[in-house]
Amino acid sequence: MTNATNTAPAATLLDLADIQGGILRTYGDGFPKGRNFYLTVRDARKGRAFVEALRPRITTAARWKDPEREEPLLRTRNPRVKDIVRAEGVPDYPGRVQLMKPKVTLNIGFTFFGLLALGVPTRTLRGMPDEFIDGMEARAALLGDDPFLDKRDAVWRDSRGEKRVHILLTLYAQQKPDGSACDELGHETDALIALCDQSEGGVVLLDGVGPNNARWQDLSAVMRTDGDRCWPTNKEHFGLSDGFGDPVFSGQFSGEAERVRVAGGGKLMADGSWQPLATGEFLLGYPDEAQEIPGAAMPIEFSRNGTFMAYRKLHEAVGTFHGYIDDQAARYARVRAVPHIEAVETIKAKMVGRWEDGVPLMIAPTYPAWQQFRAELERARAAKDKAKLAEIALKFTNFIYASDPVGSKCPVTSHLRRANPRDTLGPTFDANGMSRDGSAIINRRRILRRGLPYGQYDPHAPTDDGDHGIIFMAICTSLFRQFEFVQQQWMQYGLDFNAGSDTCPVIGNHATADDPKLVIPVEADAGKLPFICDRLPQLVEPRGGDYFFLPSMTALRMIGMGIIDPT
Repeated sequence: MTNATNTAPAATLLDLADIQGGILRTYGDGFPKGRNFYLTVRDARKGRAFVEALRPRITTAARWKDPEREEPLLRTRNPRVKDIVRAEGVPDYPGRVQLMKPKVTLNIGFTFFGLLALGVPTRTLRGMPDEFIDGMEARAALLGDDPFLDKRDAVWRDSRGEKRVHILLTLYAQQKPDGSACDELGHETDALIALCDQSEGGVVLLDGVGPNNARWQDLSAVMRTDGDRCWPTNKEHFGLSDGFGDPVFSGQFSGEAERVRVAGGGKLMADGSWQPLATGEFLLGYPDEAQEIPGAAMPIEFSRNGTFMAYRKLHEAVGTFHGYIDDQAARYARVRAVPHIEAVETIKAKMVGRWEDGVPLMIAPTYPAWQQFRAELERARAAKDKAKLAEIALKFTNFIYASDPVGSKCPVTSHLRRANPRDTLGPTFDANGMSRDGSAIINRRRILRRGLPYGQYDPHAPTDDGDHGIIFMAICTSLFRQFEFVQQQWMQYGLDFNAGSDTCPVIGNHATADDPKLVIPVEADAGKLPFICDRLPQLVEPRGGDYFFLPSMTALRMIGMGIIDPT
């Protein structure tokens, strides 16, 4: 397959200084520590003053220089993409870089009731989409969250009246060599608390986070240690690599950087080429894939360069996960006559769609193929072969499923194929199994994934107890069409994948009465029966969250000054 052709539409040039940085940047790569704060507004005037005082400190998407590197910081957590960029010298975005990389980033979001509490005009608010107005709790049944409502942290369980969450503040910080957060994170925390105190009760920091009702949610990448030094990884608590395959949309990167990232990250065209998705799928005020401007609040200046976010705290049952994998692997090893370690890694890969280091099953469908891929990568690294590293890095994202219609390489119901089915759903296919419509059905269901793990546990004694998991943030312009559709139809249901009511093996709900399972298919002529991972346990449980509007810097000024003309 080739990259985007010359017929691709001209890229959108974005006003990076007007867009909040957490929308375009993942942060997790250079800022492995973090803190999230939940606030409520009890006085509109004082609340607006709080926002206006905070506004100059908000981190935008404007480019910055990393003092430890020659090139601008890349907006990706994918280490394979960075291998490409280092090999090819890809620029990050056109224009002169004048800012330096901060020690701590700060971004802000508002619930519908938060905007209402700040005095945003009703005429503006009534243009907001229904799902945002409803909020996440009211949509629990649709999302599959209703069995877990009583397990939410107190800050979300009690989110009503004077304790309703109105504002979300997210801080991401660099770390020290010993793995602790930089001192600036503490300074920023103190400054935010002082700003709340100065509001004299107008803005209140809510506690109720986790089992100990903490005042904020601490975040941290899973670390790799070597003596007294610690390095952040792209792992989560199940030990799986994350941060691959984020969507690429027009204007997100410069032309050359876009060329590198778009293969596998953009939309698949009927001719097999890749093009960036429409900007309006992720930023308000721009045409989307239907060539329409997504509906939002008026005036357009209030919505443009803003977007919506589904914020979710997801607890991971680490002990249950490893126990289940080990149990299924013992059976798989007997049936397939393979070593136990191969069975363990295979079961995990078939559930997820990637091996534990992120190598896609479509690139290395078997354990021996994966080991061969890893050996090839190590040889390229040892030889410092930049061209080979760039070639290998592309394989982590540049693939389709046309050669695997039954899922014998990558199960159709694995987490990866559910989250982004690529060319799987057609709706029409040629004689070679290629979708005549590329990824047309999928293009309107993509989301930007942000967040970091939270909590710690002893990897030598994995347990479900404690407070550890992932803070997951899905960014899109239509919560209903993008996030909610994927969560409801593809994660909590299996009809589109001919799997009936089977849910995602990783994050789906696995009620015992439903006899939850994952089918690992084989080729029809393989002479073997499919392997069924039966009695899937509950591995991930929501611990709370809500829907937030992430305004542009222009809209933040409007909110802070209390001057919004909705006509």
